[in-house]
Amino acid sequence: MKIGINAWTFPANLSIPQGFRVAKSGGFDCVELNLAEEGYLNMGSSEAEVKALADGAHNMSLELRSISTGMFWAYPLTSNDPSVVDKAKQVVRKMLQVAQWAGADTILVVPGSVTDEVAYDVAYDRAKAALREFAKDAEEAGVYIGVENVWNKLLLSPLEMARFIDEIGSEYIGAYFDVGNVLVSGYPEQWIKILGSRIKKAHVKDFSRAVGNITGFVNILEGEVNWIAVRDAFRAIGYDDVVTAEIGGYKTLPELGIKHAGESLKRIFKGNG
Repeated sequence: MKIGINAWTFPANLSIPQGFRVAKSGGFDCVELNLAEEGYLNMGSSEAEVKALADGAHNMSLELRSISTGMFWAYPLTSNDPSVVDKAKQVVRKMLQVAQWAGADTILVVPGSVTDEVAYDVAYDRAKAALREFAKDAEEAGVYIGVENVWNKLLLSPLEMARFIDEIGSEYIGAYFDVGNVLVSGYPEQWIKILGSRIKKAHVKDFSRAVGNITGFVNILEGEVNWIAVRDAFRAIGYDDVVTAEIGGYKTLPELGIKHAGESLKRIFKGNG
């Protein structure tokens, strides 16, 4: 199993090449880049620009295995506004293109959200229809779409997530499982067992139930995730891909925080215990 880190964790004053160096010194194998409205990777990024980022990673002996984004919160695939849905679809297709250029094999997609204006059953059906539409695009790109479990009031159990993926019916549509996101209401090791081979990639962060809201997300080993049970669950389903840290890091000495995260993940996932 390989360990990765999301570029959101890099200190804000670092460039992406500098972040690559910090990730490598922290013992990571992979870096996850993020598509945004503006910045180093955006909707207008060219093939040459993306390949330059990939070359920079490879020169540091780092892999780019997945592409993430926060844009689906502003542009949910389940919106009542057709223009918002159209933008969301543009984001998905750009991510597939970027992943193909970068040599990544998976993109992260938030399937949509349940709101006071978008009912649960409506969101479910809209999300499923959109992902079925993208299945052919994903296959043509040779890139998996990983549906993430997030705090969107949709796909609230592992049984439902598994059913949702199976109903789409494409080997290119799976789960991007986030360990920390389920701890407020469930147990990640149970999700892993149920989702099984549907899991294409995984995010790892910790969570403290004592806080009980979004500020409850904490760095690796600082919360209540049963990391040994999580590790054993991944091993039991034969998952041997990347676990990517998506964490806030340390406000003081952030590079030390990245090093500590790398050391923790190596002990958990690469140890023999």
